[in-house]
Amino acid sequence: MKKSTTLLPSLLLGLAIALSNSGYAEAKEMDSNSKHVTTHSSKSTAKHSPATKKVVVKNKKSVKAKSEKIATAPKDVKKSKTVAKSKKSKADSRIAKNSPKTEKATAHKFKPSTKIEREAQRKDRTREKLAKISRTGKVSQVAKYAAKPIIIAAAPIAAIASTRLNKPVSIQQSSNTPFALSVESRAALVMNAVTGEVLYAKNTEQALPIASITKLMTVMVVLDAAQALDEPITITDDDVDRMRNTTSRLKVGTVLSRAELMLLALMSSENRAAHALARNYVGGTPAAIAAMNRKANSLGMANSRFFDATGLSSGNVATPKELASMVKASTTYPLIRRFSTTPEHALAINSSTNIQQFHNTNYLVKSPDWEIGVSKTGFINEAGKCLVMQAKIKQTPVVIVLMDSMGKYTRIGDAQRVKKWLEAVPAG
Repeated sequence: MKKSTTLLPSLLLGLAIALSNSGYAEAKEMDSNSKHVTTHSSKSTAKHSPATKKVVVKNKKSVKAKSEKIATAPKDVKKSKTVAKSKKSKADSRIAKNSPKTEKATAHKFKPSTKIEREAQRKDRTREKLAKISRTGKVSQVAKYAAKPIIIAAAPIAAIASTRLNKPVSIQQSSNTPFALSVESRAALVMNAVTGEVLYAKNTEQALPIASITKLMTVMVVLDAAQALDEPITITDDDVDRMRNTTSRLKVGTVLSRAELMLLALMSSENRAAHALARNYVGGTPAAIAAMNRKANSLGMANSRFFDATGLSSGNVATPKELASMVKASTTYPLIRRFSTTPEHALAINSSTNIQQFHNTNYLVKSPDWEIGVSKTGFINEAGKCLVMQAKIKQTPVVIVLMDSMGKYTRIGDAQRVKKWLEAVPAG
């Protein structure tokens, strides 16, 4: 009995130990299985999760949409521009269709039906406002006389320039002026055109290049020859400047009347216009230049010389006193007075569709403060900026000669100073 009681506890203890070992092994196996399942499920979730898949697909679609938008952007812009352009053209056509009746009435005010009426209308459109010039519209024949470029020797030019620079300044003023006049031009003269009294003089005894002031003499001898003003003259290759290679708005082949050429020569100082006038003078350019020198002698211009009709030659020289005499003589020609003071002129070149606007080289003719009877500007390197005028100041005709000015506005400034100086002189 004693032995059985001792065996029972030991059996119970062995059973307990066996059960505990099997439980530990099962628990360990369950733990490893759970870890494997968790790892596998996390991987599967990350790979096959619907939310993740949607995000990836959405990003791919957005990138594709952006690329398609960038690729089609120029086409959309082009299409929008085309639509805008078509809308604008439709709007313009609508405006043109629904224009006011007054414009239609103006457009259909006069409709020429015959060739004569059309020609008359064309002439009316192109006729200048201040200087009315007639023109035939016919193409002139080739000029009979061709002008040759005149080459002046360099030695006389150098001598003239040396004399200009080295001669001391000599100034004389009228005693009845309240204050002294100071002008920047190298040579100047202010003279009462009625009495001949010299009011101001600066280097007036010296012969200087006169540049395009020459054109006053050119037009005077052409008018003295009494040639037809409405005769058409063609600008040819002979009129192109090969002495200084200056440019011109009058192209070779342009057809203008003699009066129109005189207008452009005096108002805009067109060199080809002046050359064409001399080339079509009776006897050609040599005869015109000879007439210019004879005219100078008849006016007492003993120191003056003319070698060409444009003033491009620096051999064309005169003293300020002699230019004053030439300006006084030019005031006796009504056309010179009108043409040289015309502010601007719209001209039809060869056809009514080619309209060019020409302006006066002396903008003082537009000023309401000036009453100018004759005006002419000039410039070449040897002559500097030049200006001659006949103007009324305090109701008195005065001749102003300004030669060899430096700078763009010096001669205009000198003219303004002369005017102010004369206006300060007491009456009587």
